[in-house]
Amino acid sequence: MKTAATILALSALLGISLATAPAGPSGAHPDTAAAGWKDLFSADLSDARFPEGVWTVEDGVLTASKDRCIWTNEMHENYILDLEFKTAEGTNSGVIVHCSDRDKWIPNSIEIQIADDFAEKWAKSPKTWQCAAIFGRLAPTRSAVKKPGEWNRMTITCKGRMIRVLLNGEAVTNMDMSKWTEVKKNPDGSKIPAWLSKPAATLDPKGYIGLQGKHAGAPVFFRNLKIKDL
Repeated sequence: MKTAATILALSALLGISLATAPAGPSGAHPDTAAAGWKDLFSADLSDARFPEGVWTVEDGVLTASKDRCIWTNEMHENYILDLEFKTAEGTNSGVIVHCSDRDKWIPNSIEIQIADDFAEKWAKSPKTWQCAAIFGRLAPTRSAVKKPGEWNRMTITCKGRMIRVLLNGEAVTNMDMSKWTEVKKNPDGSKIPAWLSKPAATLDPKGYIGLQGKHAGAPVFFRNLKIKDL
């Protein structure tokens, strides 16, 4: 067993401060000003698909007036998606990836949940319905979302059938889609909502990216949506 002096010496040699080492899973959000990054949507949304009049941008903040999604016009595969979002009281929204059918997106995609975990309704819901979950399939390791009105940062990495979610500096979700081979239950035995009628393992990891609009009567706000191909 190493002595305390030896551990301190090794820490100093590696440039690690034991006092400032993170207590749990963490990670650095990417530098989206670096080469290879681009906007997910143009400033005027001319390269996006959405119902007319539903999604608007003001001072760089994107929001919707109805529960209708906004979609990329191009399919994406193997990428990092970085964005900021802000909830209101009771917000329930999401970031949608691997979508093969934008008109029938719910069974044909994966949704990374955005929710106001402080609202009683969502706090008492299954953990797979809370913020940064793979909705209905995989709960985050902890709730890392900020209170309504505060901006959050989320980084989603999609590579092959792996999906990783970093929320406010916390690595909270790590999914291998190939393990989700059943329709009715998750690998841990928990129940999958009936409307997710296709096993995640069967979904194509190449697809459209979308954002869910004003769902459950509460708005959601987005800004600084950036993407980088891997």
